[in-house]
Amino acid sequence: MESPGHADPDRFTRALDWNLLRTFMVVVQEGGITSAASRLYLTQPAVSQALKRLEQNLGRQLIERGGGRFQVTKAGERIYREVVEIYGNISRFDLLMQDVSDEISGHVRMLMISRVQTALLDDALQSFHQRHPLVTFRVDVQSAVEVHQGLLQKTGAIGICLMREPMPGLDSEILARQTYRLYCGASHRFFRQGAMTVRDLRQENFVSFVSDQIDGMLSPLAVFRAKEGFAGRVIGASSNLDEVRRMIVCGLGIGPLPEHIAAPDVAAGRLWPLPPEEGVAPVDIHVAWNPSARLLPAEQAFLDHLLGRIRDVPASKRRPR
Repeated sequence: MESPGHADPDRFTRALDWNLLRTFMVVVQEGGITSAASRLYLTQPAVSQALKRLEQNLGRQLIERGGGRFQVTKAGERIYREVVEIYGNISRFDLLMQDVSDEISGHVRMLMISRVQTALLDDALQSFHQRHPLVTFRVDVQSAVEVHQGLLQKTGAIGICLMREPMPGLDSEILARQTYRLYCGASHRFFRQGAMTVRDLRQENFVSFVSDQIDGMLSPLAVFRAKEGFAGRVIGASSNLDEVRRMIVCGLGIGPLPEHIAAPDVAAGRLWPLPPEEGVAPVDIHVAWNPSARLLPAEQAFLDHLLGRIRDVPASKRRPR
């Protein structure tokens, strides 16, 4: 046989077929053509022809055979060791790719209520951006009702919103458990007063959210006021948390705020917590999405990433920052 050393290297590389190398490896491992043919689901002539072609391409005899003799030559042993190494590397391709993800790019639109303060969302955004820096985000701050409508109409991929009960057409997961409590501003006559009860508040004017109605998103607040016999007028209302907070701080009336939102104002002397001490109502913040919407790869990747972070934390520990 002619040595390949005198041939064009590029021509030799192009002519070499991995299937021939694999067939040779199996022939050596099985110790014969017949067993190799059975393992490869090929006919004996096909295996013999493949071995012959490989020897012709390499210019070396790899196996001495004939008359019941089967002996791997020195050249065959060397080639066999290399082929086993190559085969081992190829078989690891899947494992090598498990830690490598295709670079995701695209845009994610989120619909969100105001003043969402939770480390789960912040950490998910940070880690996702580090992993997929090409993805861009748009966050639209809306009322909870607008978030629900946007998800149902598929104008947004992911919603961060209040949800008092499961909503038809949407799936959701609790992002943060929060409690609303009543407060008054520094100019209010109840500021810094102790030993008060809910009974003392019943005639006070009230500031609240637009959705603080029996059929609204914050209906637990309306239920509380009705149950306790609150008779004061609703002086101010808004769908924006910051504006409700502003009216309470300015003394228009007493009103509800999430405890974690009001905490800095209480510490600074701008707000004063009122009874009941356990709060008025728990109203959780949810991550919501429309399961019938066809999300873009970036949207689906971020939703999966966020839900994965959330579900690693027990619901009882999903507290606002």
